Amino acid sequence: MPHPIRIVGDKVVLREFTPADVDDVLEIIGDDQVTQWLSFDSRSHDEATAMIEGTVERAQQEPRTEFYLAVTARGTEDRVIGFARLGLAGVKAGKLGYATAAKEWGHGYATDAARTLTTYAFQELGLHRVSAAIGPENAASIALVEKLGFTKEGILRDHVFTNGTWRDSVLYSVLAHEWQRP
Repeated sequence: MPHPIRIVGDKVVLREFTPADVDDVLEIIGDDQVTQWLSFDSRSHDEATAMIEGTVERAQQEPRTEFYLAVTARGTEDRVIGFARLGLAGVKAGKLGYATAAKEWGHGYATDAARTLTTYAFQELGLHRVSAAIGPENAASIALVEKLGFTKEGILRDHVFTNGTWRDSVLYSVLAHEWQRP
C-alpha cells in the first residue's frame, strides 16, 4: 500500500481524503457558487460519496496517476475546506485544479494549496510542466496562477461542458526551470 501523502504549506495542509470527509466535500462541490467556476456541475450527496470513494481508491494505485488531496487549514486537519488535484498527463506533466468552500474565499487558502502542490510536483515528482485550465470569467483563479508565475498559453475553445453549455478555458502553465516558490 502506498504511503499516504501529507504536504504542509504556509496556511494549509494537503492530505489524503477519507470517507469521513463527504459532508465537508459536499459543501464545496454541492455549492453552485463554487461549481460555477469548476469543470463540472454541482453534485449530490451520493455523487460526493462516489467521488470520495473513487479518490480514495485511485490513491492506492501504483503508479499513482493523480494526487487528489483534501485542503485543510493548518491546525484543523479534520475539516476539509477545499481540494487540490494534480492529474499526471503526458511526459512529466501534470494538470492542476483546486477549489475552496465559498465561505473560505479570500483567506489565501487556494493560493497556498496551488503553490504547495505545484512545488511538490516539481520537487518530489520531478515533473517538467504543470498546467491549469481556467474559465475566462474566473478572475480570482486567473489572478492566483499569474501571482504564482504561470504563463498564459492561449484559449481552449469549448473545452468543458458545464451548467448546460460549452465553456472555453484559458490555459496557463509553468515549467520546472521557471518555478520559484512565490
